[in-house]
Amino acid sequence: MLPNVKIDFAKGLLGAVGAMNDGVVGLIATATAVTQTINGNSVTTFALNTPYKITALDQLVEKGINSASTGANANLYKCVKEFYDEAPVGSELWIMGVADTMTVEKMVDKTEANGAMKLVRAANGDIRVLIVKVTDAAGYTATVTHAIDAKVETAITNAQALAEEATDALYAPLFVILEGRHYSGTAISLPQLDEGNENRVAVLIGDTVANSKGAAVGLLAGRIAAIPVQRSIGRVRSGKIVATTLYIGSVTAENGDPGTINDAGFICPRTFVGKSGYFWSDDKLATAPTDDYALIPRRRTIDKAYRIAYQTLVDTLNDEVPVTDEGKIAPPYVKSVEAAVESVIINLMTSEGNLGVDPSDPNDMGVQCYINPDQNIVATSKLKVKLRVKPYGYAKYIEVDLGFKVSE
Repeated sequence: MLPNVKIDFAKGLLGAVGAMNDGVVGLIATATAVTQTINGNSVTTFALNTPYKITALDQLVEKGINSASTGANANLYKCVKEFYDEAPVGSELWIMGVADTMTVEKMVDKTEANGAMKLVRAANGDIRVLIVKVTDAAGYTATVTHAIDAKVETAITNAQALAEEATDALYAPLFVILEGRHYSGTAISLPQLDEGNENRVAVLIGDTVANSKGAAVGLLAGRIAAIPVQRSIGRVRSGKIVATTLYIGSVTAENGDPGTINDAGFICPRTFVGKSGYFWSDDKLATAPTDDYALIPRRRTIDKAYRIAYQTLVDTLNDEVPVTDEGKIAPPYVKSVEAAVESVIINLMTSEGNLGVDPSDPNDMGVQCYINPDQNIVATSKLKVKLRVKPYGYAKYIEVDLGFKVSE
């Protein structure tokens, strides 16, 4: 070999994090197993308690669940079809079917072996929003105490616990959308979700068919999958919901008292005078309006920042930290970690328009990472990092002072 100079490109020095798929949806649904004859052999193409990932409706059809399906599988097909009516082909949807003995509160019970947590783990924590689609078992009678099935009220608590478990144990934050099942049509009797503290749970009332026992969670999840994390599902400029007609109970949505349903903290379809079609009422989660994470876009924004911060900082775990003579963190190290975290947030969030920045301030990147150098890491082995990201405001109520202009 002739004498030469060889230069290698170093890797792993920038602490970069790959682009994130913010619209991955999980669906746990009542279903029945499907067996098809393929090449003369009987093959189970859709098994219960088994997670599947699809990226288009055709892939569900290939598993034997289609427009001709009946019972629970017909509801599952409808849900997935409506998801892809809103979400672009290629959107990731993780599906797991369960038997009708698995009622809604069990589906989202984190301790259930074949509950939603199994689906979350199978997706390796990629799921950002989990939707639940229920078909009642034959003979099931709902206990309707507050205008919806009482099991849904229990499911709200369980879903919050499941989402917190996914966040704390798997570093995979998500939120859950439940159906406001067996809605009685009496909006004033609904539980006041805005008096709770379940800021990882939303409940939807309204469907594409009249007198539905469930709700069009597929449509709602499809809209979420199609928009960036900071965007409101109720943003009028994003366009109307794909469905031609939406119902609340037995009547069209505009006649179903959407205002009262919204005021109780639920999501429902609504209309606007002078605009055709239906729109989602708001982004409410089942918590107080004063909660920092009371809205879906706030939840999605902070959850994305959480995932980025974890993936960036995990590389520093058990790393050597240079310290001063007093056992405090050396300032150059502090600055390097702060810069690394901010850089990734800027690349994956600010540049994507996910964070609210002041357009008049070129230095405002919508993120601030701060590490107090006075920490005695030698004594505590603990590195405390403060990370702040700036949300957007949302024009939910527009007040106009209108009058005649007169000459002065």
